[in-house]
Amino acid sequence: MNVQTMRLFRQRVRDELHNNIIPFWLTRVADRQHGGFIGWMSNTLSVDTQSPKGLILNARLLWTFSALARSRGGSECVQMARYAYDSLMRTFWDAECGGAFWRLRYDGQVLDATKKIYGQAFVIYALVEYYLFSGDTEALGRARQVFGLIDNHARDNEFDGYYESLERNWTVSPDQRLSDEDMDVPKSMNNHLHLLEAYTLLYSVWKDDLLRKRLQGLISIFRNHILDSQRRHFRLFFDPQWNSQCGRVSFGHDIEGSWLLHRAAEVLNHPGLLAEVSEMAVRIARAVYVEGLDGWNGVFYEADAAGRMITEKHFWCQSEAVVGFLNAYQLSGEEEFMETAWRIWQFIEKYQVDKVHGDWFWKVYQDGRPDPDKPKVSEWKCPYHSGRACLEIMHRLDGMIRLLEPSVGKYTQRV
Repeated sequence: MNVQTMRLFRQRVRDELHNNIIPFWLTRVADRQHGGFIGWMSNTLSVDTQSPKGLILNARLLWTFSALARSRGGSECVQMARYAYDSLMRTFWDAECGGAFWRLRYDGQVLDATKKIYGQAFVIYALVEYYLFSGDTEALGRARQVFGLIDNHARDNEFDGYYESLERNWTVSPDQRLSDEDMDVPKSMNNHLHLLEAYTLLYSVWKDDLLRKRLQGLISIFRNHILDSQRRHFRLFFDPQWNSQCGRVSFGHDIEGSWLLHRAAEVLNHPGLLAEVSEMAVRIARAVYVEGLDGWNGVFYEADAAGRMITEKHFWCQSEAVVGFLNAYQLSGEEEFMETAWRIWQFIEKYQVDKVHGDWFWKVYQDGRPDPDKPKVSEWKCPYHSGRACLEIMHRLDGMIRLLEPSVGKYTQRV
């Protein structure tokens, strides 16, 4: 890919972030009456004002607005980041037991006080990003506190890894499901992936020896238990001894995990580990390239245990695929990864972006039609994947352009 195409790629991503994603989430989702953010909005912008409010949406929005405030500036993003932080601390934070509640009523009353570790990981991720933007040491202190609670109560000291769900008082819950769609088993890839993500960002600002050990341990868990070394896909669900309980393949998680593992190894700054994880990341990306793409250039959602493709396209899978393939190109120099990232971005623009009501469709079918029943905003639908992808893509393209045209100097600019 030449520099002109790279610049076009970057400009198109920037336009999408500035003209669609940011305006939608800045203006449509804050619940000024009850605090936090609305719990549900349809594809056509109809709001259920009494829908429950989930920790994942609220923590991810805190991360998103903090990341935008840090990289882009602007009073609106700054104000929204502060609003998101204040709301999360006022309504979701458990002042008695620590950590954050899983789900609230629309008016802020606690519906589910469970400490699902996936949710606590996003609390850490969001609080550290807010600290990076604001310098608020209280936010960093809370992130460190949650890390300590997870380490003391959710870690399996016998077989390694982390349990899925704990009660409010941090005792292991009898129901380990993250959601109704997940298996009731004590360990999952998804939980460990987002702990890895959170611990990576936390370690970037807090060089704690125990945290370093735990982050290295998470990489080892992926290498020794989660990654199928033959197929180069992540196993998804496990019993306590790490026996796989599911034969499905999640292409979105594979490609997302490839670059998050590499980012973790970068932050740890261990040359041998970084070389090993870099090779692993490229091999995972190559497996998705070979098996997970269709003729429309989108990424399939999943394959079942028999290898049959679930051909629908989910917005978060496309987001992570662009970043993951760019990362694989930067590590390997293999041009097909770069070209694939560009083609998937064009797929996003053509099919995933909602040009009528704003933001992105959650899901489109094989023929490109959007699923009208999937919400635009929900406990699980937010701009964390899409917004982060835009920031990552621009940053990576800036670096590539500087390498190809060193005479232009520092090309990176505010997004």
